[in-house]
Amino acid sequence: MEYLTEQYIYIQESNEIIDIEQLQKMLDNRRKTVAGTIFLYNPTISPIGYNCNTKLASQGYIFDGKFCELNFDNYCNLFSSAIKDGYRGKLIEVKYLFGLNRPDIEPTTVLEEFDADLDKYTSNQLTRYDKGLNYLDYLNIRLSGKFVFFGSGNKFDKHHKNIIAYARNLAAQAVKLGKEVAYMYDNNCDAKESLELAYFLPPLATGKYRDVRANAFKKAFSTYPPSIIKTN
Repeated sequence: MEYLTEQYIYIQESNEIIDIEQLQKMLDNRRKTVAGTIFLYNPTISPIGYNCNTKLASQGYIFDGKFCELNFDNYCNLFSSAIKDGYRGKLIEVKYLFGLNRPDIEPTTVLEEFDADLDKYTSNQLTRYDKGLNYLDYLNIRLSGKFVFFGSGNKFDKHHKNIIAYARNLAAQAVKLGKEVAYMYDNNCDAKESLELAYFLPPLATGKYRDVRANAFKKAFSTYPPSIIKTN
């Protein structure tokens, strides 16, 4: 199985491009260079020169534990157009509720496995998916920078109680660590309820919500740190 465990995006000051060596140097001084964190649901992204159609291992990708440049996906396109003033020259870390790098983790069978894993996460029992690579230890999580923006969505069902508790604990820990927490919400929950229930709208959507979500995300990041925004 393939997981994405650490990812950063760089907000350009002008048209400059940083390389892996420059990224590593910035991370050596992350207290000054990382502005904050964006939480998403799970990664579906590949290194440049590879694709997500088949396993990276079968394409000859070498898992050496080093950073590599990633292909732009729809999230990267949105981030590059929406996150500008106040964030330029900074890194933003992208974290995921689940690190499994697969486009189809929504089927009930996969979420049932995630839910079962999280039920025994704190025990010595073996889990179906790697504890350290697929899940985040909220009590010991490292969150660099001033803010955390939650765009992790709510694709799980109400009966996935362990997944819901996991998402809520992550949000509560961000607050406990003193981070400025931001997210988008709608008429289903007010701002306070959204935080308490970990009901965070994802920035990307299809159909009639596509532009609504994208515009709300741009509005959220029109301030530094980002703001809590209700979608229209």
